[in-house]
Amino acid sequence: MSETLSRIDGNAGARRHFRYFDYVMAAFVAILLLSNLIGASKLATLGGYTFGAGILFFPLSYVIGDVLTEVYGYANARRCVWMGFGALLFMAFMSYVVVAMPAADGWDGQAAYESVFGSTWRIVAASVLAFWAGEFVNSFVLARMKVWTGGKHLWSRTIGSTFFGQAVDSLIFYPVAFLGIWSTDRVLTVMVTNWLLKVLWEALLTPVTYAVVGWFKAREGVDVFDEGTDFSPFAKADAV
Repeated sequence: MSETLSRIDGNAGARRHFRYFDYVMAAFVAILLLSNLIGASKLATLGGYTFGAGILFFPLSYVIGDVLTEVYGYANARRCVWMGFGALLFMAFMSYVVVAMPAADGWDGQAAYESVFGSTWRIVAASVLAFWAGEFVNSFVLARMKVWTGGKHLWSRTIGSTFFGQAVDSLIFYPVAFLGIWSTDRVLTVMVTNWLLKVLWEALLTPVTYAVVGWFKAREGVDVFDEGTDFSPFAKADAV
């Protein structure tokens, strides 16, 4: 397949119009919001292990993040991270306002509503900061490894980027959200366990990532290599 693709650099990719980029970005933001909204508040136990239920679906946002960087380049992935960041902030603001509004007389769902949507400021801050930092590390590692490997061994890039990205995510989220509320031992245990589970998920989803990346590359007709790309999260690129 690679022989049929035109190799372009990251700057050209940032200015190029892609057929399917908007759809991938929408899927990325949707999965990010839904996994935080639906799965974040529930603890589940399977096989004696307790974990946040959202962990089953949240790694899909990292898979799509890998697809964004691999297929569309770091500059376009950066746009999606900022879109997700803004969407998370708006979701947190909307949740705060709606929960704080006085309930109507006769409506008895306020307690249940607060238990689902009334996250503490620490959890909200931890979630937003961890996503922002983890996603940028994930995209940076994958983009650099793609250049180092000459575009070969996709599995090493997806797993390697998730290894580091999720490490940063977990190192920020669990201490910011729970240190001083949980015991230090519990914070460390849950942090490491969830990090390893997310990396394992990424490894298990490698065949899916290969299939999705191959499908999009074949239809976009190019292979983006981030040579000379400005990797600052705050850098600006021309609109695609």
